[in-house]
Amino acid sequence: MTDDQTPSGAVGGCPVAHGADVTRLYGPEAATDPHDIYARLRKEHGSVAPVLLEGDVPAWLVLGYRENRRVLDNPLQFSRDSRIWRDFRDGRVEETSPLIQMVGWRPDCVSQDGEPHRRLRAAVTDNLHAVAGRGIRRHATHFANKQIDAFADTGRADLVADFAEYLPMLVLTRVFGLAEREGRSLAESSNQVIKGGADALTHNERIMGILGELAARKRAEPGADFTSGLIEHHAGLDEDEIVNHLRLVLITAHTTTSNLLARALQLVLSETAWLSGLVSGQLNMSSVVEEVMWNSPPLAVLPGRFATADLELGGCPVKEGDLLVLGLAAGNHDPEIRPDTGVSVEGNASHLAFSAGPHECPGQSIGQSIIETAVDVLLHRLPGLRLAVPPAELTSTASTWESRLDSLPVEFAV
Repeated sequence: MTDDQTPSGAVGGCPVAHGADVTRLYGPEAATDPHDIYARLRKEHGSVAPVLLEGDVPAWLVLGYRENRRVLDNPLQFSRDSRIWRDFRDGRVEETSPLIQMVGWRPDCVSQDGEPHRRLRAAVTDNLHAVAGRGIRRHATHFANKQIDAFADTGRADLVADFAEYLPMLVLTRVFGLAEREGRSLAESSNQVIKGGADALTHNERIMGILGELAARKRAEPGADFTSGLIEHHAGLDEDEIVNHLRLVLITAHTTTSNLLARALQLVLSETAWLSGLVSGQLNMSSVVEEVMWNSPPLAVLPGRFATADLELGGCPVKEGDLLVLGLAAGNHDPEIRPDTGVSVEGNASHLAFSAGPHECPGQSIGQSIIETAVDVLLHRLPGLRLAVPPAELTSTASTWESRLDSLPVEFAV
């Protein structure tokens, strides 16, 4: 391993300084069992571990629940502004790196702190609240039924490919004022941006092109949609800010909601008690979603924060300009706060799945509405819905940032 592959904070007491191999959070091993990697890193390093991201870019992975909360709650120490990222500033990370799509600076609220963040976030949250009251459940019901119509007569379906993979994006086309025909290709491009790899930049450019055209159209012909609301908001967003916030909401809202919907369906169909509880009315979907949030958060690793000064975190000396990525899944499984993951978490909303602090996800209620509506429509439309394979045969594929269910084959009465 060369010097510039060694995490810059890995000095002093951290094991990597003594020649230990640094774990990659991408590639074949990471794609199959990320939880095993998190557990091994915790055992070897404690609550903060040195890792390599795509392209062997060094970073710290925060594994501890308390350490994650410290980073998320303290933007003065851990900034979201990647312009202070030393490896990028010093030319060790190219503009074309797939990582830039996830951690690079953009003129959006996620990339900034303090007053600039508050100004931009207000435009997003005000308009998300506005569209949340304009028929999210109605749109979700319409598109859920439309998706189900395509396979309802067959008695079989894959609830990932045929349902969860595209439904949130179809709803978002209505919310944004986009044409429905854009939904499937935008969903695929959004997934590729999160997945990373050589095609991430191409798919990101495609999304930006579509959203740029949308913003121009809505300036000329405004409507009761999220795009028009951003344009008209009193925060006075410029063109780049508008398009980049459209990108931010589109990608994050779709990918996290589609992943969470698939995992919620997996839980309901894999464990009889959950399904019978929902059908009988003894349970509601919010309990199911909460369980998934703890055990399979839609973003397993959250990008990224940058140390604003030399400091210590979890016993490791982090240096100014170091990149930290937040292990939301690992933090939720931290044995210091969950010594027994088999114990119910019902009623406990202190998970990390929506992040925390000033940058906590502002669109939680919209995702929840889509998921609750989608599951309700499925259970009413498809009598006798059941898994077509044993639960143990279901598989997932992970990237650095998320783990997605590969398929969810089901059978039902016709």
